Formats: sequence, structure tokens, C-alpha cells
Amino acid sequence: MSDQDRYIPGVPCWIDTTQPDPEAAVAFYGDLFGWEFEDVMPPGSPERYFVARIRGGDVAAVGSQPPDAPSPAAWNTYVWVADADDTAAKVRAAGGTVLVEPDDVGELGRMAVFADPAGATFTAWQAGQHRGAAVVNEHGALNFNDLYTHDLDGARSFYGSVFGWEALDAGGGLMWALAGYGDFLEQRNPGMREGMAQMGAPERFEDVVASLNPISDDEPGTPAHWGVTFGVDDADAIAARAAELGGRVLVEPFDAPWVRTTIITDPQGATFTAAQFVPPNQDREEENAGATSEA
Repeated sequence: MSDQDRYIPGVPCWIDTTQPDPEAAVAFYGDLFGWEFEDVMPPGSPERYFVARIRGGDVAAVGSQPPDAPSPAAWNTYVWVADADDTAAKVRAAGGTVLVEPDDVGELGRMAVFADPAGATFTAWQAGQHRGAAVVNEHGALNFNDLYTHDLDGARSFYGSVFGWEALDAGGGLMWALAGYGDFLEQRNPGMREGMAQMGAPERFEDVVASLNPISDDEPGTPAHWGVTFGVDDADAIAARAAELGGRVLVEPFDAPWVRTTIITDPQGATFTAAQFVPPNQDREEENAGATSEA
């Protein structure tokens, strides 16, 4: 690991979306978030993989959907690991499924695709040249990776065994915490803990790596899945612009603890959450309880 790495094993590090028409998705997200794209696939390749950047820093990617992939499009979560093969063994031992065996992606890294016991899919990323997202936690960049599940106890057991995650009550909801992550962040950014404390962040929030969200019993047809949340400067403006660009606003902007948030589906069916950080909402109760289970 280099001094510039932003991740340690067990921390979500990258996201991409697979789309039937990646060029159309590039147009949608480029307008919505101001992303600039580069197709990193070799010339003549039938597949596309557009890396999105903000100020030259990698933030996400838009790729071609495999011919046999289920519809609709989706956003995918990658978790940084030290050894993809070892992670695959842990997934099997914990009751999960290896959907794609560990394999090299050129010199970029080594990856594998898994499903947890409830069916939520995610990817393990053993980094080579590609070191994950360089821009996070700002407008148009990844702010959170979010697990939605019907089985909280099963999720605690599985992700605890595979990644060492703990379920933490962070005031506004359940979060996944990884012991030692806060120490890593404090080393990279001295004073981070003190700043969080001054803002009133819950205890151990510096160890948080993702969110854990129960799917309501009123939505038995909603499958377990991983979702993504992007930071935005204005949730209302993003919702309005997404609709103008052909997306669909599933949940209109609403206030929740710490944020004002909205849930959007892009024109090809990939759903995501956009959240505007609103510190005065710190102690506010969520106005639209259960809405985020659709993300």
C-alpha cells in the first residue's frame, strides 16, 4: 500500500454502473454531475468502460452491460481487499456465493464478484494499478455505499466474518464500522476526529465505511442489494435536472438526519440516492421513513 492510498482492506473503494447503452449513460451523468469521461478500453474493443473524473480524479465508471446480464442497469459496489482469493474463501465459509471467481484485470487489479446469503451482490477489489476512487464526499462524488437487506442479523454475521464489520447505531440509522479505519483516516488527515466531534458526529463515526438499512416488511418484493449515495450541493436541483434529462424521481427530496435526500432512477434503470449535507438537520427525524429501501 502506498502513502497515497485512501483505503484499507474492508473499505468500499470504487463504484461503476453497467448499462445497455453506456454512451447514453455518459451523457446523462456527465450533464447531471459534471463528470468528464475517458473510455479506457483498447481501440476496437466491443465493450466500453468510461472512467468518470472530477478535476482529473477518478470518481466512478460507466461500462457496457454483458449480453446475458439481467435488466435493468445497476450501480455496483467494490470493496478493497488484500487478497481476492482469500476473500472468496471467507465468503463461502460465511454462507455467501462466489458469482465470479477471482481473476486478474490486466495490471489494474484482481477482482471477484460475490452475493451475500440474502442475495445482495458486491465486488472485491485487490488493487494493482487502479487504486479506487480519488474523489469522494463532495458534489457529484460517492458519499456512501448502502446495504439494503431483509435480514439484519444475517448481514451482521456475514459481513462481520468476511470484512470484520460491526453494526453501529449512529443516531440517524445503522452503519457499518471497521475497527482501525478512523486511525487510518486520522493519520491521513490529522485533526479529522476533532473536527467530527465539534460537528456533533456520533461516537465512532470515523470508523464508518457504509450504511446498513432494513428493507421494510411492507416491501417483501424488494430484493437485498447494495446501493450508492452521491453527495450533492442541492438535492432539489439535482432531482429536477435528473427528471429533465429523462430520469425518474422515485422519492422527492425530503429531510432526514444530517441530510436532505432524494432517490432517482437514471433513464436505463440504475437507481441511486443523492444527499445534500445539511448540518441543521442533525437531530431531525426522517420525514419519509422507509423511502430509502428503494435505492
